[in-house]
Amino acid sequence: MSGKIKIGISHGDVNGIGYEVIIKTLMDSRMNEICIPVIFGSPKVLAYHRKALDIDNFSPTSINSPDEAKDNRVHVINCVDDNIRVELGKSTESAGIASYRALKSATEALEAGKIDALVTAPVNKQNIQHSEFNYSGHTEYLQAYFRAEEVMMLMVSDLLKIGLVTGHVPISKMNALITKELIIEKLNILSQSLLMDFGIRNPRIAVLGLNPHAGDEGLLGKEEQDVIIPAIEQAKRSNISAFGPFPADGFFGAGRFTRFDAVLAMYHDQGLAPFKALCMEHGVNFTAGLPVVRTSPAHGTAFELAGKNEASATSFRNAIYLAIDIVKSRGLYKEITRNPLPGGKSNSAGRDEALEELEPNP
Repeated sequence: MSGKIKIGISHGDVNGIGYEVIIKTLMDSRMNEICIPVIFGSPKVLAYHRKALDIDNFSPTSINSPDEAKDNRVHVINCVDDNIRVELGKSTESAGIASYRALKSATEALEAGKIDALVTAPVNKQNIQHSEFNYSGHTEYLQAYFRAEEVMMLMVSDLLKIGLVTGHVPISKMNALITKELIIEKLNILSQSLLMDFGIRNPRIAVLGLNPHAGDEGLLGKEEQDVIIPAIEQAKRSNISAFGPFPADGFFGAGRFTRFDAVLAMYHDQGLAPFKALCMEHGVNFTAGLPVVRTSPAHGTAFELAGKNEASATSFRNAIYLAIDIVKSRGLYKEITRNPLPGGKSNSAGRDEALEELEPNP
């Protein structure tokens, strides 16, 4: 990829800490050295938050399209009604509409190739619901928008990577959703993402059980024996290095996750509870399986902190760093795995050598 990567940022809920973490991240001039940031939101709302935070040395350039974005500047595109009212710490209908409009504009720009990656600030999953947004979160919206057959919420940090079989679904529906086929599909997405997005060859994936003690050989549930173990065995036959199922409590308590490149959890809290306990401030949410790159911070709107200048920007900053890294990694992967020979035969030896260069040193 030539030139700096253009990062689109959707502003999230205007009454939360989205603008605070965006401003704190982009105030660092070093960010302009590695990317061209484009905020999809509102110059007026940005100015409101800047004043509330008592920040006077941050002035993004207003533009109408990402095509106008220039090097060494932060940009903002107005996507919302100029009459929008900011009510810090409150969930309002107008804030939900503003969240959606910014997300929609940024997603359209991503689809059109006007930005290289999307970093989403947190939204409120209730107030964003309306006739054009009937999804449980960003992940599901982007999956539908880009017509991806299956995607995965992948929580990422330097310490730990955790993917989920099921995401934003009620516990009451979880058992019916966890099938052998879905686990295999998620293992395929995770394995491919670790290779293509993170440069890890032959990744080792730990699979967690569903029940306490991973079912205790059927005493506490048979999902491990009937569903999870057969899925792992079939994945192994497809050259995916999957291991388990492991009881989640002991697996994290004993630090066994450090022996693997990633972990596949069965449901949302089984994966996110340990991840946030270990990596909350530094972690990033990445949507694996999309044809585009999207990341977000690992936290929510944090209404209770809005306007107090107390929110940490570390997770949001890392979300931008990760988006840049993945765009570069995908570009390199595409280059080294392209078909270089006439007649449709791939140069597998050369590809393997290049993949060794792609993989980070242990």
